[in-house]
Amino acid sequence: MASLKELKGRINSVKSTQKITKAKQMVAAAKLRKAQAAAEAARPYAGRLAAVMASIAGKVSGDSAPKLLAGTGKDQVHLLVVANSDKGLCGAFNANIVKAARLKAKALQDDGKTVLFYLVGKKGRAVIRREYPKDVAAMFDTSEVREPGFNEASAVVEELMAMYEAGKFDVAHLFYAKFKSALVQEPTEQQIIPVPAPKVEVSTSVGASVEYEPGEAEILAELLPRYLRTQLFGALLENQASEQGASMTAMDNATRNAGDLINKLTIQYNRSRQAAITTELIEIIAGAEAL
Repeated sequence: MASLKELKGRINSVKSTQKITKAKQMVAAAKLRKAQAAAEAARPYAGRLAAVMASIAGKVSGDSAPKLLAGTGKDQVHLLVVANSDKGLCGAFNANIVKAARLKAKALQDDGKTVLFYLVGKKGRAVIRREYPKDVAAMFDTSEVREPGFNEASAVVEELMAMYEAGKFDVAHLFYAKFKSALVQEPTEQQIIPVPAPKVEVSTSVGASVEYEPGEAEILAELLPRYLRTQLFGALLENQASEQGASMTAMDNATRNAGDLINKLTIQYNRSRQAAITTELIEIIAGAEAL
């Protein structure tokens, strides 16, 4: 049985930890509001850009279609772009994204495909590098920026397009967490290269005719990289909101658990103290009787 001094030390230690988790919970809650607003604000733009893509892509086919839309004609080498955060203390947020990527990798390998990884963010790297030590094609570091944004998304897309043009992969899949609520972050897989023609209904008036200048293929060649940047930027925003939601929930649970532990330790401390007092009284009474 622990001594009174040890119990008191443990209680003080848990109280200190509880203060830290409570503070982190409040910080995550404040950041969540900003991150959620940014993620939700980006969705309409992405949707409208998808509508424009659908309108133009439907008019381009065959040899005139850009490579980013038409593909390489092969489906052998798949690149899995796994977007994680750089910080922990956010529950199973990063683990769930990595799990989704690993399941996809296994399914592709079972079909005889070659799998490569492109890792964004620090968390989750260790698991993938340990399980697929020879299959990590590249890593992108976001630890030096406070919040990964459009510049980071653009840099990643530029590197991915360079790898694609060099023939290093045929298909690229993006893995991130879509923000639903502070309690729910949904691991999401999205094919980004070749760009799937967005399935968006575009309403046009009867007899309406749209002419593109200089031409659909030329416009698509310029639009596709922008579309890719928008998709990756949106994924990073969703990740940021999901990370803060997961962190807030994890820190709230940790604070509650610390409170429960403090109560249990306090009860144990009071019982031990009462037992010590009782033992001391018995010894005093026994000593008095001996006199």
